[in-house]
Amino acid sequence: MGGLEREMILSVINNFRKNNMDLSIITVTWNAKENISEQIESVFRGCKNIRCEEIISDNGSQDDTVEIAVGTGRDLSAPVQVIENGANIGFGSANNKGLKIAQGEFLLFLNPDMRVEEGSLDVIVEWMRQHPDVGIVSPKLVDQFGKFNWDASPRRFPKVWEQVLLLLKVPHFVPTLLDRYLMKDFNPELEQEVDSVRGSFMLVRRDLIKKLGWGFDPRYFFWFEDVDTCRECWKAGYKVMYTPIITAVDYVGQSFKKRKSYWKQKNFSKSMLTYFRKWEPWYKWMWIAVFRPVGMGVAFLVDLFR
Repeated sequence: MGGLEREMILSVINNFRKNNMDLSIITVTWNAKENISEQIESVFRGCKNIRCEEIISDNGSQDDTVEIAVGTGRDLSAPVQVIENGANIGFGSANNKGLKIAQGEFLLFLNPDMRVEEGSLDVIVEWMRQHPDVGIVSPKLVDQFGKFNWDASPRRFPKVWEQVLLLLKVPHFVPTLLDRYLMKDFNPELEQEVDSVRGSFMLVRRDLIKKLGWGFDPRYFFWFEDVDTCRECWKAGYKVMYTPIITAVDYVGQSFKKRKSYWKQKNFSKSMLTYFRKWEPWYKWMWIAVFRPVGMGVAFLVDLFR
């Protein structure tokens, strides 16, 4: 192929990209009025050279989340669409509703308590284009002080015994028992393949979404849906990658802090059981079913005496 012919082809590709949506950002909200405006503003600063849209899928917020999201989009003259689900339909289902109207070549699932850096989404979308074997990628997630956020780091696929320990709160007394699962040997400065990344920032190839038929398995309400999608990604023949090529601030679970311990434990353990019933034989997942009531009982007592 001659140089001139190659330049013409690249020009056609670039013009096509300019006239089409490069990236759709899908954000699920529930009472996120403190965070959503800054998140939206950061998103459109993050897309300097690509076309992007943001879709807010709201799970029945009782505060001003929807009004703030609409107003922020209007003030920025930015393509922000809001889906009002009317009730809390769960994280995965709300993201899937956003997918139905998303126009982007790539899909970014981004939590409302995230902040992205200026021009950073340009960089990671281009990175994704250069790595066609990757189905999901996530960057270096840091706290508000710029330090690597271990609460938002990649994790290995969970094993039943590790999750039973979580249900019984054993790691509160012996935290090193979960070092393998939590990847305490992880080097955040190294680009690498990982089992799973956090759903707070998950950039996904549209071809993977087409293969799966959804972004997140609708059987999950909250928790484990991101781990499940990463496992489906590997099963479909794509890689899951971590890259420190960009950073993003993750304030980690601001909406969940408004929930009581029992509610969180009930839904966390239900999704845990759903995950292991999907991926493991009965003689493994049965232990989650046995010890789940214990974890819920402990959480109930925590709420009672808090």
